[in-house]
Amino acid sequence: MNNSNVGDFSQREFPMTQQNFEEIKVVAYSLTGISLSNHKKNMVYGRLARRLRRLNVASFNEYCDVIREKNSREHVEFVNAITTNLTSFFREGHHFEFLSTKLLPRLLAEKRQEKRIRIWSAGCSTGEEPYSIAMTLKNFTGMSAWDVKILATDLDSNVVEKARLGEYATERVETIPDNCRRFIARNNVEDRVRVKDVIRDMITFKQLNLLHEWPMKGRFDIIFCRNVVIYFDVETQKKLFERYANLLETTGNLFIGHSENLHNITSRFKSLGRTIYELN
Repeated sequence: MNNSNVGDFSQREFPMTQQNFEEIKVVAYSLTGISLSNHKKNMVYGRLARRLRRLNVASFNEYCDVIREKNSREHVEFVNAITTNLTSFFREGHHFEFLSTKLLPRLLAEKRQEKRIRIWSAGCSTGEEPYSIAMTLKNFTGMSAWDVKILATDLDSNVVEKARLGEYATERVETIPDNCRRFIARNNVEDRVRVKDVIRDMITFKQLNLLHEWPMKGRFDIIFCRNVVIYFDVETQKKLFERYANLLETTGNLFIGHSENLHNITSRFKSLGRTIYELN
């Protein structure tokens, strides 16, 4: 067996045994549903080593004792450390093209009486996705008087707070289309920009573990859950997509990530192509 991608952790600042890593995997799965594979060991070590230094903990044996405790105060920081938050504005641009050219015109016709749209960005990371959704809706003609609300949630409380602030380095907004640049303003800090309030006010940011109880009672017209379920095992994915289906309107749409698919996972959705689905 080739373990070159795992590496030798016995000579590092904090030696980490395979048993330590197995314990970390068990705790990670129990708290988040995320399945960590061996090739994530380097990433896990690097992120958790920072926690050991912060806590003045001498070894991974000791750290495992800390996270093994029920309701440990370290659990929040542990979860924040191991979750991955890679995102960008208007990532997978075909989703936003479909939203503006196909989905919003349909909703405009179907919901012209109630004039109400609800969208959920599940796994919103640092906010680029829900802000991209909000900009797309704000640019769409005919919905200025509509009641439009976007819920944006993430497991990581740190990134939710960053998302809520809506402040980014200038280079982060380079992927925003020209017709949406008017929603970005210069910040007081050099090389920093912020999302304008007209967009921020459309979004409610909350910390949420997708595997726990969901407080939302109303149904959504659209759910974005992109590049989230790749960290879950198949059984967890099946349960999650069943819950999404139950929370969507009868003609609701689901957007997932480019490396994800629903084949052999659920029969509740039909594909519209390019990782866009409609409730069956």
